Amino acid sequence: MKTIPLLFIVFSTIFLTSGSKQKHKVFNRLVWSDEFNINGLPDSSKWNYETGFVRNNEMQYYTKNIENARVEDGNLVIEARSEYKVIGNDTVRVSSASLITAGKQDWTYGRIEVKAKIPVFLGSWPAIWMLGSNINEVDWPACGEIDMMENVGFEPDFMHFNIHTKDYNHMKRTNKGRKLSTPSPQNDYHIYALEWFPEKLDFYFDGKKIFTFKNEGKGNDFWPYDKPQYLILNLAVGGSWGGQKGVDTNALPQKMVVDYVRVYQ
Repeated sequence: MKTIPLLFIVFSTIFLTSGSKQKHKVFNRLVWSDEFNINGLPDSSKWNYETGFVRNNEMQYYTKNIENARVEDGNLVIEARSEYKVIGNDTVRVSSASLITAGKQDWTYGRIEVKAKIPVFLGSWPAIWMLGSNINEVDWPACGEIDMMENVGFEPDFMHFNIHTKDYNHMKRTNKGRKLSTPSPQNDYHIYALEWFPEKLDFYFDGKKIFTFKNEGKGNDFWPYDKPQYLILNLAVGGSWGGQKGVDTNALPQKMVVDYVRVYQ
């Protein structure tokens, strides 16, 4: 029998490997997950939907339709589609989906990990992000926003990781974050993770820490991250950022594919 070095055994049991469920050295208890193993509509015990034209002057109309959000072949598929229809007073030319855990589950502190493959086309704006569950009481940005991943199609080879608070936000041009060069991100699945502590937020891309936002102890306007936040997975089209260079609707349909979502505390 081949002898395996003790050092290798110790090393492999301490650190998370890509896509594994091995214990993290701090956040070692899996408290919530969706592995997307049952075909059909997303699990209604875990996910709600945003519907309609929601924000940022985006082009897509968010629906609850299976054509826009479904589980198939072990993945969550969020699909943006070109279509023309009238819903009430709204004329819809692009439909998509935005899944949220609001009303189902939220968290304060922990490791939130998402393995996903994004689309890239002119006008695309996929995102994995979080908002404070108290948004209806205090509004944005006082509720706090955590952007675990954003990509805009006119700048395809860059991933964006940001936070927004009342004093640090893009409206004031004071938001904190990092822009990471990532050639052809649409070609592969990547793992996006947030490790959320009382004193800091650490952002990870494929296991590498790429940005830290620290609690400066200046109060809620700077650090609202001592309260629960819920998770959002969405594929937007156009809008104030995604549509800055135009939108190629001929590129539709396009899919954002999510392998899993896991939350550890």
